[in-house]
Amino acid sequence: MLDFLVAGGPFMVLLVLTSVVALAFIIERGFALRWRRVIPGPLSAAVETTYTTGDAEPLKQACQAHPSPLSRLLLLAAEHLAWTKPENQDALQTQARHEVLKLERGLVVLEVIVGISPLLGLVGTIHGLITLFGDIGRAGLGDSSVVARGIGIALNTTLAGLLIAVPSLVAWSYFTKKVEVLTAEMELICDEFLRFHYRRRKKA
Repeated sequence: MLDFLVAGGPFMVLLVLTSVVALAFIIERGFALRWRRVIPGPLSAAVETTYTTGDAEPLKQACQAHPSPLSRLLLLAAEHLAWTKPENQDALQTQARHEVLKLERGLVVLEVIVGISPLLGLVGTIHGLITLFGDIGRAGLGDSSVVARGIGIALNTTLAGLLIAVPSLVAWSYFTKKVEVLTAEMELICDEFLRFHYRRRKKA
């Protein structure tokens, strides 16, 4: 493995750094986008209790006890129930945009890595081929096996770039879809919460 990395030349260093950054963001987003971290189970139970009792106070306590994107949204909605429904919805949508941006944090880095890692690999390969043909021009063809080996070494960076891009693309696609699912679930819960309380207030 070390020989493979060393043979790739200076551009292999950039590819190694890119792979480290990609792995770091994949691990970080994997922990940050866990379902129970975004939509905690106790919080969902507190929301259900609110629907049956009509009392938002236990929900506020659950939101404070389980900080999460959903808890911040529900706490905002619960604290502004005295407002009109359109005003509350506008405030909730503004906060929701901030929460979604936090969930998407780091995904743009993975997207960039998906694009640049194959290009870095290609540049490294071209650099290796230029060096190889320069050596051939000075020393002559001589042994064809040396030429074949040199071309193989030059292609190391292309292989490394693809090996970085493919897992990064899979992770980016998975996390992007998961953010969409989590966002839709939070939107549904908040919308039901608002509709229940404002409908109840009208009846009262």
